[in-house]
Amino acid sequence: MNKNKIFSAVEDYFKNQDSFEFVPGKSKINVGFPCYDSSEVISALDSLIDLNISQGKKVKQFEKDYSKYLGVKFGVAVNSGSSANLLALTSLVMSGIVPKGSEVIVPAATFTTVISPILQAGLKPVFVDIEMDTYNISSACIESAISENTGLIMVVHSLGNPANMKEIMSVSEKFNIPVFEDCCEAHGASIDGKKAGSFGIISAWSFFVAHNMTTGEGGMVNTNDPRLQYILRSIREFGRLIDVDPSMERFGYSDDYLKDYDERYVFESIGYNVRMTDIAASLGIEQLKKLDSFNKRRAKIANDYCVGLEKHKNYLRMPNTPKGHFHSFYGFTILVNENAPFTRKGLITFLESKNIETRAFMGGNLSIQPAYRDLGLKVSGELLTTEMLTNNAFFIGCHPFLNDVAVNYVIQSIDEYISRLS
Repeated sequence: MNKNKIFSAVEDYFKNQDSFEFVPGKSKINVGFPCYDSSEVISALDSLIDLNISQGKKVKQFEKDYSKYLGVKFGVAVNSGSSANLLALTSLVMSGIVPKGSEVIVPAATFTTVISPILQAGLKPVFVDIEMDTYNISSACIESAISENTGLIMVVHSLGNPANMKEIMSVSEKFNIPVFEDCCEAHGASIDGKKAGSFGIISAWSFFVAHNMTTGEGGMVNTNDPRLQYILRSIREFGRLIDVDPSMERFGYSDDYLKDYDERYVFESIGYNVRMTDIAASLGIEQLKKLDSFNKRRAKIANDYCVGLEKHKNYLRMPNTPKGHFHSFYGFTILVNENAPFTRKGLITFLESKNIETRAFMGGNLSIQPAYRDLGLKVSGELLTTEMLTNNAFFIGCHPFLNDVAVNYVIQSIDEYISRLS
């Protein structure tokens, strides 16, 4: 069969699907959802049919497209967001930009894939509090935590709300400390038109199935620094010598130990195998074309939630987006105020019973998580806002495949719960 006939059949299949019809009380409202159609499937099938199933030309194209979208020079695609963080941190240490064993200032309220790679790279996390306005790392707390051992500031743009990068970059410049942006939840977020991920020396991304754009699994590291790009490409793939000119003979490497050796099998450093496949990249190429429209829909849903739940402002705190910030809303955060006649547990239990999925605010206070609490990790200052979110916050879905009926169902369900208790 001609592959164009296969592609046409895929298009027909998606045209005739009613899988996204919402039935109140029966259809599940997921926190995250893989929002794709025939274009992604056809692109992936094209790679499969042509036997391009490992890292290849589509990975290069996706790296180029995404870097251009961010406004940075280089992109290195990998197999997950946590791998992206690990490679980014390792490259910063290998380059000498971040001293070995130095401290990394991080928000206490974040996800485990922020903290574990810091430890895996031989660095030391220092937990600081977040600000109430954005639920992101506080620039004032960063400055208070800086010591002679500080090697890096690691910013996390939580749930798509960009951190206050102007203030953070000011602190960075004042103390000459580089900034690493974890943007795993912030695809398309920006400040005054400048994309999250283009402020610091390096940024990392996740394209997990639930995120604003997806490759199923996958991630990327972006930077303007050619040294870091070289290291990233090498350690992504076993630590091998990279960028061998295809026109060269393959036996050109020579030193005191390897005489005229095959350059494809020269290993410069200890690396990993965390490559992205062309199948995954084929999804990413198509998803990127839709990202801005997806985010526009996410922002519309978030605004509808805010308007619909305004009546409960004495009990519920909605997300805040500072002026000039574009919040890409991976999720919609709700904070149950301490004076509410109900608890977070009560509300989320009710929502789950209505088929409305909820999530805690990532790992909450990571410093008290079992994996980290007995490691003697450093905490700078009090974590008051972090504790508040740990105890009272959760988030719900606002992915672009939710229709207005589903959004209104969420609002009505919260209305129903609160009206019973207030």
